Amino acid sequence: MEVYLVGGAVRDELLGLPVKERDWVVVGSSAEEMLSLGYRQVGRDFPVFLHPETGEEYALARTERKKGRGYYGFEVHASPDVSLQDDLLRRDLTINAMAKSQSGDIIDPHGGQSDLRARRLRHVSTAFVEDPLRILRVARFAARFARQGFDIADETMQLMHSMVGTGELREISTERIWDETLGALATDSPGVFFVTLHRLQALEQILGEVGCAFSVESARNSALLALEQISSSTDKPCVRLSSLVGGLYFHRRDEDTQGVSYLARQPGLPSACRELLELTVELQHACHGVFELNAEALLVLLRRLDERRRPERFVDLLQIFSVIFMSLEKENQYPQADWLQLASKRIEEIDVRQWISDGVRKGEVAGRLEHARLQLLQKMIDARALS
Repeated sequence: MEVYLVGGAVRDELLGLPVKERDWVVVGSSAEEMLSLGYRQVGRDFPVFLHPETGEEYALARTERKKGRGYYGFEVHASPDVSLQDDLLRRDLTINAMAKSQSGDIIDPHGGQSDLRARRLRHVSTAFVEDPLRILRVARFAARFARQGFDIADETMQLMHSMVGTGELREISTERIWDETLGALATDSPGVFFVTLHRLQALEQILGEVGCAFSVESARNSALLALEQISSSTDKPCVRLSSLVGGLYFHRRDEDTQGVSYLARQPGLPSACRELLELTVELQHACHGVFELNAEALLVLLRRLDERRRPERFVDLLQIFSVIFMSLEKENQYPQADWLQLASKRIEEIDVRQWISDGVRKGEVAGRLEHARLQLLQKMIDARALS
């Protein structure tokens, strides 16, 4: 029984980056032996075990053989006769196909260290084509390591382009797609993920109509600019996603945004992301043009923004709108945000308790509150017109 540190931990250590989690591969053992040593099995599709003290993952060395289409079409073989080299051969990129022995030796049968020095993302073998999810993983790695100067090898780009042509990307579950996409959105250079998939003509297959919209150069440039600007001020994947799609649809109107609603309701996208994405596309034009709204329309907008019940989402939306507008309209300020915050605060300051004390019936309060809010907003609009 031999144990090796593998994958991302070895890669990040060689790059001088913090190692956030460590994965291990066990050679020459069996599930029965691992269980007898106190490890707890957690892998359902292949034998993965948790260390009884550290909780780190230990996987039996294994091979994988394609037996069907899509991400799940694999037959896994794990036994004591599977070698470390066999296990490393099944991995996606050479920089992820290295191992470190307990004595500190680096096992690198596929040139991972050379590719690290060359800042190159290169596939290990032609078996790469057996798993279409690897297209998204490589695009995510390209985004993650873009600031370190990494590029995808030409031969790997060509291989992935041929994979896109098979249509197998469409067979990946939306849960897996969003897992990779949100992971990419949390990297330092999330735009690289989308540009890479666009170059591969893969966005249409995973994002539908939104992916098609990305093929329009002016819309794509707007979206990437908005994403770049928002990424400098927040690392929230949902805010970044909404800024990207908001920028993509900046010059579109309601009748052109049905693809966003379809995308937002796919399984795997967290509900908070769905709400933010749909509200961004729905409300951005009203917020950009808020100074042209009458009192009734302004009150409807404030209700949709719903600062009182969703204050954090309200701040996120105003940040998204600010970035999109200033980036794409080449403006240095977004006074609409201050105006909306002030208006929202003022309408919530109306105290209905005094009305009830004065004898106003509870059934009349809602109508009276509506009238008072409209009067207040109209006064604000009139005062601004005179200033």
